[in-house]
Amino acid sequence: MIPEAPRPDLPAALGYRLPAEWEPHAATWIAWPHNRDDWPGKFGPIPWVYVEIVRHLSRVERVNILVEGRKARQRAAQQLADGGANLENVHFVKGRTDRVWTRDYAPTFLVNERADADPVALIDWKFNGWAKYKNHRLDDRIPRKLARRLGLRRWKPEVTVGGEPRRLVLEGGAIDTNGRGTLLTTEECLLSPIQARNPGLSREDLERVLADYLGIRQVIWLGRGIAGDDTHGHVDDITRFVGPRTVVTVVEDDPTDLNYEPLQENLERLRSARDQDGQLLEVVPLPMPDPVVFQGQRLPASYANFYIANGLVLVPTFNDPADREALTILASLFSDRQVVGIHCVDLIWGLGALHCMTHEQPAAPVGTREPRAEEAREDPRAVSFSVSGLAEDPPPDPLPRERGAETDSPLPWELSRKHIR
Repeated sequence: MIPEAPRPDLPAALGYRLPAEWEPHAATWIAWPHNRDDWPGKFGPIPWVYVEIVRHLSRVERVNILVEGRKARQRAAQQLADGGANLENVHFVKGRTDRVWTRDYAPTFLVNERADADPVALIDWKFNGWAKYKNHRLDDRIPRKLARRLGLRRWKPEVTVGGEPRRLVLEGGAIDTNGRGTLLTTEECLLSPIQARNPGLSREDLERVLADYLGIRQVIWLGRGIAGDDTHGHVDDITRFVGPRTVVTVVEDDPTDLNYEPLQENLERLRSARDQDGQLLEVVPLPMPDPVVFQGQRLPASYANFYIANGLVLVPTFNDPADREALTILASLFSDRQVVGIHCVDLIWGLGALHCMTHEQPAAPVGTREPRAEEAREDPRAVSFSVSGLAEDPPPDPLPRERGAETDSPLPWELSRKHIR
């Protein structure tokens, strides 16, 4: 349990909290696939996997799609129309990205039941390509763009290490919450010297940041993630909240498998873990599929990488006998939602699945007003901000990029449906 009260004037002290994924959404944010190097030799089916995902999501909520430019928008719109998506709920937004994994570089949205003027705000963490890939600067700019587009207050957390200020690095896939003050994460991701996100910060330092900015009162530290995960231990591949005091956690039955021991250790930690009120959790085991291997590489296939939307849960499937068991377990836990399997054997070649490529934008709490676009407000003590240039692409990245990305001529920030042909 984090003992100290949140620091004044930061989000938690102002009444903001990190909501659970099952709370009402205003929209889901995704980025349309464009980087062929993320699925080498297998890019062809990927847009059609996205079509199927958007087809389901657009039935239940708005889907905001980041696109590289006009040509990308036109291709995506045509494919979505061909695939039967509800285009009334699909909105294209100009936003150049390095990759599609919005879970990790999109902002962390907060809600505030007490605030009339600012019921939704966001945290703009630094994104550094999982401390692994150099081409991440376009992705790192997305939170600023979304704050401007949505008219949301934005904080950019900083810490002092060795007397020098440093922005905090945190990816959305590294955390999961019950919305009531308890958060799941892993030591492998946040504390390991390998792919170190925040060198020099201790467990206690990170817990203080999570308390101040996200309203977290209890952090449950798991150990390691699954084999094949290039993020080095994201929790959204292993353990997820499905209710205020209920988690699912993947387990491996084969003692010879690389995942067996770390997942057993996580299971044991969860059985003794307590939430923000000191209560034990209900822990529901979820199976793992057989290893998914392509071109000799073990891929991070996991049923825990599901996405919870309004009235819907999308679950990755892998042509595996355990698909049915995983869907049945999750259907029993989400009795108020339709549980739908999405074939992810191709998608997982990009080293991510459904939760990795989606990011929820929470709805404003009941009784508060929705923010108005172009009203972005920043905490002057936490961020240096300029509104110039946000309606267009930023200047080209001065550093060479490891992987290619389509470019296009500038166009207005939001692309309305009248442009779809």
